[in-house]
Formats: sequence, C-alpha cells, structure tokens
Amino acid sequence: MKLTILGGGGFRVPLVYGALLDDHAEGRIDHVTLHDEDPARLTAISRVLAEQARGVPDAPAVTATRDLDEALRGADFVFSAIRVGGLQGRADDERVALEQGVLGQETVGAGGIAYGLRTVPVARRIARRIAELAPDAWTINFTNPAGLVTEAMARDLGRRVIGICDSPVGLGRRLARLAGARPGRAFVDYVGLNHLGWVRGLHVDGRDELPRLLADTKALESFEEGRLFGAEWIRSLGAVPNEYLHYYYFNREAVAAYRQAQRDGRTRGAFLRDQQAGFYAEAAREGTSARAAWERTLAEREATYMAENREAAGVGARDEDDLESGGYEKVALALMRAIARDERTTLILNVPNRTTLSVLDADAVIEVPCLVDASGAHPLAAAPLPYHAVGLVTAVKAVEREVLAAAESGSRAAAVKAFALHPLVDSAAVARTLLDGYVEAHPGLSYLRG
Repeated sequence: MKLTILGGGGFRVPLVYGALLDDHAEGRIDHVTLHDEDPARLTAISRVLAEQARGVPDAPAVTATRDLDEALRGADFVFSAIRVGGLQGRADDERVALEQGVLGQETVGAGGIAYGLRTVPVARRIARRIAELAPDAWTINFTNPAGLVTEAMARDLGRRVIGICDSPVGLGRRLARLAGARPGRAFVDYVGLNHLGWVRGLHVDGRDELPRLLADTKALESFEEGRLFGAEWIRSLGAVPNEYLHYYYFNREAVAAYRQAQRDGRTRGAFLRDQQAGFYAEAAREGTSARAAWERTLAEREATYMAENREAAGVGARDEDDLESGGYEKVALALMRAIARDERTTLILNVPNRTTLSVLDADAVIEVPCLVDASGAHPLAAAPLPYHAVGLVTAVKAVEREVLAAAESGSRAAAVKAFALHPLVDSAAVARTLLDGYVEAHPGLSYLRG
C-alpha cells in the first residue's frame, strides 16, 4: 500500500515513518511518498528517514516529489500535515494578536482563526485533487486547526477524511496510568472539539475510575493537566480538561505569560522557527547525522511544549512520562491499520457529528471516541454536554463556520465576525484591527481585503 504525506518535509514526518518501521503485519504500508514545496526540507527529512531505515528489513520505500498530482496518484492513504505560511506565519500570528492584547496561539483564539483563514483555501484545493486523482484513498488530517480543516476537507471528501490529534491520546494515557491500568484497557469518555474537550469518564473493566481520581488531590496534581489546572478547578468541573482549555480558563495568565515571552523574544512560534531552521541547516550538511540532529531537536521541542502555560500556572518542567512518544503517529498507524485490515478498534478522532451531540448539526466535526473498521470511523454515542461545555463548544463552532464562510466567499465581514465571536477576543473593534494586521502580515490573506 502507498502512503502519501503532504507536508512531507515537515519536522514530525520521521515519527510517522518510525511507526511504519515498527509495523510488521501483513497488508502494511510498503511505499511512502513525501510531498513538499520546499526541496531543502524534503532532502533533509529524506536523509533522516534513510538513516531510520538502515538495517531494517523490508523498510517502506521512500520517494520525494514537489508535484502534488504525482504524489497523489495511486495513494491508498493520504496524510495531510501541511503548514501554510510556515513557522514564520505562526510567529506572525502570535505577534499580531499579542499587539492587541489577545492570545495568538496556533490553534486557539485569534492565532487559530488567522491560521484557519489562510489554510482552509489550500486544504480545499488539495481535497479536490485527492477526490479527482485518488478517489478511493482515505485522507488522515493532522493539519491545524485540525477540526476546522477536517470539516473543510469533508466538503469535498465526505467520510473519507478523518482528523487526528495526539492531545486526547496523551491525556487518556496519563489518566489510565494514574488509575493503575494499561492505556489499552481503559475506555476514555472524551467529548468536545479539537483542542476543546473534556474527559468525563475513565472506564476500566466496566468501572468508572474517574470519580476516585477526582477525589484524590495528590493524584490529580501528579500529572500534566492536573498541575496546569489544579485539583480544585478540575473537581469543580467534574471532568479533566484538555490542556488547551488552559487558554480559556486562565486566559489572563496565559496572555501575560505570552506577552512576557514576546518581550524576551521567545514566543513558541519564534522559538520553533529558529530551532527548526537550525535543524534543517545541520541536516543538510554532508558528514553529519541527520537523524541525530532530528532526535536532539525533537527532545528539546517536547521538553518546552506549552512552557508559557506551565509558567503561568507556576509549575515546573514536564515529567519524563509526559515526554514519552506515542502520539499522533501511533494514532495514524492504528487508524490506517483498522481501515486497511478491517481490524475494529476504538480511537478518539475528529469526525462529523451526525447525531452524537444534539447541540450541533450533523456536519459539524467533533472530537470523540469512534469505532473504526473498513468502512471508516463511526462516532460513539455520548451523553449530553453540561451547559458550561455547551457554551464553549457552540461558540467556537460558530467561529469555525464563519472561517469556512470567509474562506469560501472571500468575505471580509465573515472574517471579522469570526474574530469578534471568539470567546477570547473581547471587542468587534479589536477583531477588525486583528484582521487588518493579519492581512498585512500574510500575503495569503489578500483575498479578504474587500
């Protein structure tokens, strides 16, 4: 089978290829095509993959191309991990928002809206090419904002596009271990949107272990999300929030930490931009180990993940358990395996709501546990959301719909409305200023000038 990776020069591609190297079952991926518009990035990542494959019998063959149509033809699976505007775009997203005193994070708030506005038109064009050239392929989307982009691509690909994210997987794994269970034995009752969800139950051998954990302050404050939110706040919610909800529940503190990081010249986007520029330069040099350079860079990247939020919460460095691999690349492999081999499994995925959450329409992409088989991903039934969650979920989904409308029509009014309606943007006047700043920073948003 052939896997095509869009954004094939991206930094995290070796994680996916490493997972494929560990897969020795029948019906595995035997050819990987990397597609990227940047030849230097393609060369660097190809070098890392070649080192990973060294000494591995029957390692999947790797080819690289800048021709999208060539990459898509004959694909059984398409993994989309593009970054429109690159890491400079992410740094600009943070800067423009922080200048207005609002959050500029990659997927949350103003930064996420800007990223979506420039990504959705590109994702739609790609989806149409997939539908034309590889109509039987399954597309796995990791491009952020993952839920929004998946919903956009579904307009052309229907059920054959599925979004993935590693954040719920990591949270479920930490909670399962806290309960003394292997992650594979625990069913995680998780519900929400991408980067906006809650664990409401942790079922092990038919018993919900979450109430026991919620009553144990020491246990709650022993893992990443517990330290971020604090035991008292988690207990008041009656659920464990996804780490990205820290931007909502502690917005003032998060913005203050990000503004301090900006003053220090070390916002997350700027840090990753500079860090990865160093990696790609090193990986291109003859006589160096591209894989060793990648591994060092990855370790530093993971150790500094959400550093501003941990600073705002007054907690220290990440625990070693939180740095463990096992994220989106393993979700992607499990998803491909389940579909290709009809190996039924349950995964937390981004899929159309259908009738799962009554407060949203059928086409709204949500993030929930799904049963996966050869026919795709099917969301499992979920209990109704509590009102505090309904408010956030419906407000953010309304924002996503305005982003989709703006991307399709080029409407400036819809784009301003997307910014103004977001819970983390507190003024319609600020929304207009934000859009003006983003249009000036990103040539790809020139379609919104009118």
